[in-house]
Amino acid sequence: MGLMVIFALTAILALYGAFTALRNKNFLGVGFALATVAVFGWFTVMTLLHHGFPAAH
Repeated sequence: MGLMVIFALTAILALYGAFTALRNKNFLGVGFALATVAVFGWFTVMTLLHHGFPAAH
């Protein structure tokens, strides 16, 4: 479950970074931030679906 929390925090912070980069018109930063949100968000959702919440052993 700890890994899912780390992935979720990374996705949330990357989403904030995407909005900040968009506000500053840094389009390369927006692209990398959205790619990070997509990858870590996907890992978070799939970990949640596969292992459940809280983690079931």
